[in-house]
Amino acid sequence: MSAMPGPAPSIVVGLNAVIIALTEGQPRVLTVSLPEGAPIEGGLRGREGGGGRLLDALPTGPLDPAGDRTLELALRRWVRTTTGLELGYVEQLYTFGDRFRDPREQGGGPRVMSVAYLALVGESQPTQGLAARWRSVYRFFPWEDWRGGRPRLIDEHIAPALGRWIEAAVNPAARHHRRVRAAVGFATAGGPWDGERVLERYELLFELGQVAEAAREAAPAPAGVGQGALAAATGPEMAFDHRRILAAALGRIRAKIRYRPVIFELVPEEFTLLRLQQAVEALAGVELHKQNFRRLVGQGGLVEATGGLEPRTGGRPAALFRFRREVLLERPAPGVGLPASRR
Repeated sequence: MSAMPGPAPSIVVGLNAVIIALTEGQPRVLTVSLPEGAPIEGGLRGREGGGGRLLDALPTGPLDPAGDRTLELALRRWVRTTTGLELGYVEQLYTFGDRFRDPREQGGGPRVMSVAYLALVGESQPTQGLAARWRSVYRFFPWEDWRGGRPRLIDEHIAPALGRWIEAAVNPAARHHRRVRAAVGFATAGGPWDGERVLERYELLFELGQVAEAAREAAPAPAGVGQGALAAATGPEMAFDHRRILAAALGRIRAKIRYRPVIFELVPEEFTLLRLQQAVEALAGVELHKQNFRRLVGQGGLVEATGGLEPRTGGRPAALFRFRREVLLERPAPGVGLPASRR
């Protein structure tokens, strides 16, 4: 006689919002403060104080299975209710459902699935009383900002850790495989930097135990790779797997600006070409050739002059432009592209 099947494991579905704004030359993400060990859904409003250290977390909200017609409408509803932000551009990013994402699952709690969304907004203050703040994206990924040149963190800390990891491989084939991963991810062999591989680089540092979340999730560094100083230098820990989600979002938006006009969601309605270039540079994490960038924008028919000028103190007034929406009807992939970076 066969045994009766046990009760089906419970599953909780939540929604994560990666809300990106661009101000003062920095891409910023809206985070909430969450006590370590709190349940994932505690990230909806966040909490200040209350025993245990506070970690930055992405805003997380519930799905109302009976009342929410779509996941996106649910996301827009609870973001509007809890932060006062009216989301503009929104796209589904990925579904994150690894076991034990929520520590309660280890004690028999539900498995938590999170559907993450990327949203682009103009920066504004959250609703008063919400334990939330705008954080620079590069606070969590300091190796991703190349606007001032190759980050010293890579050559002084990350590359040596990768070198020790490569040499600790068990055989030549594994050593070669590791060497390729390091070169592709962090341009350690003098090759080009691929800005879109944000998630791959974070995952590699996690595998090496060189980000704070690795220690928390019992992922010790492999043989030959030291921990400590580098994990402290690679940015602050985020709650749960939220830094992984943020890495996926940054990689997605860097890819999008090449073939979709998403950058115009983050600049004012009227802007100078310099401001537009600085916005693209901030997201891409590299400086661009001024003339090449302007040629790409002009040839693509992305912008049109408004006839207005932005006065500059002590300099020549700059012409103002706006996004030319007709381009959406003229060609299928109207992105700004990315000319060669300025070395």
